[in-house]
Amino acid sequence: MIALPAGTRVWLAAGITDMRKGMDGLAAQAQMVLAQNPFCGHVFVFRGRRGDLVKMLWFDGDGLCLFAKRLERGRFVWPQAQSGSVSLTAAQLSMLLEGIDWRRPLRTFHPEVAA
Repeated sequence: MIALPAGTRVWLAAGITDMRKGMDGLAAQAQMVLAQNPFCGHVFVFRGRRGDLVKMLWFDGDGLCLFAKRLERGRFVWPQAQSGSVSLTAAQLSMLLEGIDWRRPLRTFHPEVAA
């Protein structure tokens, strides 16, 4: 994944998106459905019906970038809402793209004694 500048927000588009859309169609969806400016530098993430494909739209200052990822096994974890958007941190986006449940990551170590 390309490193995002500090302060970049990540928005998941809740519900299902037609994955035949390209960058212009997804930019229009970010603007009309999510009420966000697609040229503001934020990342917009869309998921298809099957759940194994996501597309990410990002304006890097020079132009729109369209990234896609398909999981060979499993599905991307997505919010249950049918409309609107959910904001993620860069770490949550990283987990999402790895197929990890970003909503409840499990910590592997919990310190019990300080000394």
